[in-house]
Formats: sequence, C-alpha cells, structure tokens
Amino acid sequence: MAEKKEPKDGYIFDYISGIEVKATPEETEAVQVYSKILVEDYGYPKEHIQTHPQHRVKVRPSDTKKEYPVDIAVFPNNKKEENHISIIVECKKKNRKDGKTQLQDYLRFSRAPIGVWFNGDERLFIKKIEKDGKILFEDIPNIPKYGQRLEDVGKFKRKDLKPATNLKNVFKAMRNYLAGNVVGATRDEVFAQQLINLIFCKLYDEKFTKPNEMVSFRAGIDESPKDVFKRINEIFIKVKKNYDDVIDPTDNIMLDEYSLTYIVGELQQYAIMESNRDAISDAFEVFIGHALKGAQGQFFTPRNVVKMVVEMVDPSPSDKIMDPACGSGGFLVESLRYIWEKAELEYNELGWPKHEIEIEKQKIAIKNLRGIDKDYFLSKVAKAYMALLGDGRGGIFCENSLESINHWNKKTRDEIKFEYFDHILTNPPFGSKIPVKGEEMLKQYQLGHSWKIDKKTNKFVKGKLKSKETPQILFIERCLHLLKPGGKLAIVLPDGILGNDTLTYLREWILGRAKVLAVIDVPIETFMPYTSTKTSVLLLKKYKDGESIEEDYKVFMAKCETCGHNRRGQETESDDISEISTYYKKWLKEND
Repeated sequence: MAEKKEPKDGYIFDYISGIEVKATPEETEAVQVYSKILVEDYGYPKEHIQTHPQHRVKVRPSDTKKEYPVDIAVFPNNKKEENHISIIVECKKKNRKDGKTQLQDYLRFSRAPIGVWFNGDERLFIKKIEKDGKILFEDIPNIPKYGQRLEDVGKFKRKDLKPATNLKNVFKAMRNYLAGNVVGATRDEVFAQQLINLIFCKLYDEKFTKPNEMVSFRAGIDESPKDVFKRINEIFIKVKKNYDDVIDPTDNIMLDEYSLTYIVGELQQYAIMESNRDAISDAFEVFIGHALKGAQGQFFTPRNVVKMVVEMVDPSPSDKIMDPACGSGGFLVESLRYIWEKAELEYNELGWPKHEIEIEKQKIAIKNLRGIDKDYFLSKVAKAYMALLGDGRGGIFCENSLESINHWNKKTRDEIKFEYFDHILTNPPFGSKIPVKGEEMLKQYQLGHSWKIDKKTNKFVKGKLKSKETPQILFIERCLHLLKPGGKLAIVLPDGILGNDTLTYLREWILGRAKVLAVIDVPIETFMPYTSTKTSVLLLKKYKDGESIEEDYKVFMAKCETCGHNRRGQETESDDISEISTYYKKWLKEND
C-alpha cells in the first residue's frame, strides 16, 4: 500500500483539487469547510467546483485580466466555463456587512446568479437580479442542491431530505446570525430556547409528513417571511401538544419573521431524524454552549472526558444509569449512544429486523436512563437533547438532587430511588462560592457534619452539624445513596478533594464505603476557558452489604498532559484523555 503523503509544515491539501495550499485561517476555517459542505450536504461533484487554482472575475467591465480571485466557484459541469458559472462563494474573514458588499461586487462582474459569503462563523446567501439595466440583490434562504433550480429552493418532499454531515457549521452560523440580528433578545439562553423550539418543529414535520408530500418546514425563494412565520407557528402549536414535557404550553416563537426565515432556510434540506448522532451532538453543543458559560458552576463536560468515563464504566443495555447533576445531558447522551451500540450488535447477531431493533433501543432509553438538574433551562435542554437522539426525555427531572428525596415531585420519586442505579456518572457543580446551607439540607448527610480524629482509636468520628458545605462533597454522598451496592460511580472532582490535608476525613469516609477503581488526573486546560479549576476523575465501586473492605489493592492511575484544546478553548492535535479508556481496559485484563 502506498504511503500516505503528508503536506509540508504550514500547508494542507485542498479538499477539492488535492493541491498543497498554505494553511491560513481563511483557508482552514472557511474555504475547506464550505467546500466540504457543498460536496457532502449539497451534493455537488468535486469536478464541478474550482478552488485552487482560483477562478477569477473582472474588477470592472473593461478589465481583461480578471483580477478578483474567487475562493470557491461552482459550475454546472466539469468544463468550468465562465459563461456558465452557477455560484460564487466568498470566504474572507470580514463582518457580515463588509462580506455582503464584497460578494455583491464579485457578482456584478460575473455571470453567476447566486453568491454565498461564509467566514467560518456566519454565512449568507444572495441572488442577483438584472432588471431594466440595473443589477439588484436579494437575500435568499439557501442555495439549490445539486440538480435543483433556484426556484426549487424550499420545495422539498419529505423523501428529498438528506441526513446532515456538517450540522456543526450550520448551527454555528445560525447562532452568530441571531446574536447579530435579533432585536430585543440578547441572551444566549433565549436563542438556545428558540432554536430548541424550531428544531422540534422540524422533527415534528419530518415525523408527520408522508414521503411524497411537501414538507411544511420550508422557506421558498419567492415566499414572504410573513408566510413562512405563519406556517411554522402552525407547526409549533402542534409541537406544544406533542412534546408537552419539553416545550412549555406558554412558550412562543419570539424570533422576528426574517430571523425565523433564515433559520428555516438553513435547516430545511436536512433530515434531522436520520442524521448521524455525533453530528447532532456537535451541533447542539456548539449552539447552546454559549448559553452555559459557568453560571452556578454549570458548564459542559468536554466530550472526550465524557467518552472516557462512559468507556471506563462500560455500562450494558440492561443497566440503570443516572446523573444527579445532568446539566445539558452529556453523560446520559454518551451513555445512551454506548449502550445502543452494544444492543444493536447483540440484536443484529440474533437476526432481528431493523424496526424491531429501533423499538428495543427506544425502550432502553425510556427505561434505563435518568437525570436530575435543578436548573429549569438545563433540564429542558437535556430533555431536548435526548429527544433529538431518539428518546429518554421522560427520564429527566428538574429537582435539587441534594434536597431531601421527600421534597421531590412524586413523579421524580417514582423514577429515582436510593440504591437503585447500577452506574452514576456525573460532573457536579463545585466551588466555595455556591455553598449548601441550612440544617434541614445538611442533616441528611454524614458529610454535612464536621469530622475529628478520636485519639483513642486514631479514627475519624462524626461531630457537629456544619453551617455550610461545598456541593461537590455532598454530591459524593448523594451519589452513593443512589447507587446500588456493587454499582460504579464516576465523578469529576476538584483536585483538592484528593489531596488537601483538611479533607483526609473525606477520603477515609469514601474508602470505608467504596473501592477506588481509578483516578485520572486531567490537565488544567480541560475545562478552560470557562473555569481554571484543576480536576480529576474518580471511579469508585460501592461495597456490597457485608462485603469486607479491602485494605490493599491495585488502583489504575493516569496523568493526562493534553486534552485536545488549549487555554482559550482552541482545538489542538494532542489529546491524552481520548486514549485513557484503552489503557484502562488493557490494565483490567492484566490485573484480573
């Protein structure tokens, strides 16, 4: 097999032509990304697209040199003739206004009827209209897919929709559009909620439209934004009845008709229900990540940490899985993906038909996954996330996990009980700035009390009730309350819990109730740029009743130097975290 050639330092291979080009930010974040979108999402053959060497257009009517280089040019065939150019894509790192102006200049002196501006974060689509000797421009909802005419944009039958492969960039563009254009709503939480509403409109439309019928979630070229808004609002009324556990009956679509038309135009060609689950997760996290920047200790657990934890815990399809501080649902979603993969493999070997496998997978999601978060918005996000990927949304509850279980709603108490779960995976809120206070709350916990050394026995004994305690300490005890004897707990904790002298009592308390299976030290950059708290992942197995406490045993320990991104959150190539579960499984076999 021929050895794969690598580009020289500072260069990349162009996705379309294969030519080695300089790896500028514009090239890597916009030109290459949109080239891939044109091929994978719109279906244009690479042979119909020109990137390098660049196609050029005139600067002025008298220009014979054609001095303007076009980042991406799309043609109706592989001849790539100027007179038949279809689409011009401009990828300069400008703001929306300047990008639009430059794109219009390119279109004036080109035969192309359609233009796209994309800078890696935002995009817009415009068409050129030549009327009475004048050239006019009009924003359009999207560009035609390969084989479509411009007037066909927005006229999709259900069977025409295709799974998305580049949703992350679509969602990123939508979020940035809303942030720059929506009047009267500036909070990312509002944008996220509005997007959730519209995604559910899209899902509903896909689910209840026959294959040969035209979808209602669409925005056509010559449609007025007012008509689009009216049609989507009609879907939303049905959505509120169908997804009343995710969408509040009082919720409304608050976006203006132009912003809504933009969002619909961006999403209309995709079959969200059939899209790759990783693509949906990436996109969803990109969008709502802006809404979850660390308030009350809440933030996303990076995907590589979540995957590492799930793979180390290794749940089976029959296991009950819980996250008592589920946030937006990352641990639950990854657990669901993991056990679905196992189930699918098993049922395929048994020769089950595909529809039976899907029914069984849905049963697993509904029956075995549970999550709690005290933040109403986050619990709704988790429900939406689970619903997007299949189901399990009914297992998400808005409660305070640290409250007395008797204070929870009856429905929560029916579904979440002490010593009920096989596995608990969680990243609880932590920090001295958000202490848990109050006698009623703290008296439930042994760790809500002070602990001192008994000089006679040289062991720690429980003392008086404290006036306050940090949530991460109480969450350790609450997780063990919820965990079955023999069950596993994987928890992200600040390093102080593992090392501070003042918390020696806590470590002894844990060792009296659970066996330490693994400790993973992750880099300080892991949760940056949202928090710089240094953390580790602790994996425990709760002792069974009557089981003797082991005094000496081996513990898997690992120190990760890299986490796949830097302090500013920018991606880097090196990622130790993603390798840990492989080493852990190998270690388990060697020490079985």
